[in-house]
Amino acid sequence: MRPPALAPAPALAALLCSALLAACGGIKAPDLFVVQRSGGGPHAKLTLLVNEEGGVHCNGSARVDGHALKLSDPQLVQARAIQEALQEPSANHISLAPSPKSVLSYYVRDENGSVRFSDDSAGQPKVFRQLALFVLRAAQQVCGLPE
Repeated sequence: MRPPALAPAPALAALLCSALLAACGGIKAPDLFVVQRSGGGPHAKLTLLVNEEGGVHCNGSARVDGHALKLSDPQLVQARAIQEALQEPSANHISLAPSPKSVLSYYVRDENGSVRFSDDSAGQPKVFRQLALFVLRAAQQVCGLPE
């Protein structure tokens, strides 16, 4: 009986390196979207990055009190649904003007493009309101920010 064939050394080395990188967090999950929120309030300024695996960066930080920031499973499902619904508006680079009474403005970028809108922009698609609420909840529940 013949022993099983072994993988060539370079292929085996590449496989081991990629497995080690994945195990140590060296391979980064793709981003779903990044949101830059701005406005007049004291806690309005926020940059929120969400990746495909539910990892979150709040204002550049991926940790709070030593704990990695991560969406719950339902929040991740919601983030993916928002990203999917944003595909057409972001590919078309939708930019909606704020009204004079606008409080918060949003700039969202994903793999398809970007959108700009404010909390009271006329003609918002439903996904813009969903995104604004998602950002508020993620800021409070995941990032530990007041709003």
